[in-house]
Amino acid sequence: MKTLKTLTLVPTTLIMTLLLHQPSYSQTPVINVDSQMTQDPLVINGTLEGKVKSDCGNITNQPNQIIKLKESLPYLRLTVEGGGKPTMLIDGPGGRFCVLADNYSQNNPQLEGFWQAGKYTLKIGNLSPGKHNYQLSISQSSQ
Repeated sequence: MKTLKTLTLVPTTLIMTLLLHQPSYSQTPVINVDSQMTQDPLVINGTLEGKVKSDCGNITNQPNQIIKLKESLPYLRLTVEGGGKPTMLIDGPGGRFCVLADNYSQNNPQLEGFWQAGKYTLKIGNLSPGKHNYQLSISQSSQ
C-alpha cells in the first residue's frame, strides 16, 4: 500500500515541477492582428529594464509582446517611442531583426512593409541602461 502511494506521488510531483518551472511565454501579452483591425493604431504602453546585453541593446529574457498575424498583411508598421534610445528585437517567420532608431523614423525604431502570417515575439530594448517607459504602436496605415 505504501509503494502504491509513492508510485502515485512521484509522477504527480514530477508533473507539477515541470509545469511550474518550464520556460513559458504565458505571461507575455498576445495580440492577434488581422486585416480588420478595430483600432488603428493599436497602442501598448509598457516599462522595461533590460538586463541582458545584446547587439540590439539591453533587452529582457522574456518577450515584451507576442503578435500573432492570422493572415499575411500587405502593410504593417510597428513603431516604438520611449525614453533613452529604444530598440526592437523581432523574431518571426521571416527571421530575426534588430531595429534601431534612425532619422527617417524620427529617431524611433520602426519596421514597416509586408508581414507574413505567423507568430512574432517582440523584445523592446534600449541602448541606454536603466528603466524606461515605452509606447508600441501597431498600424496598418501607411501615413
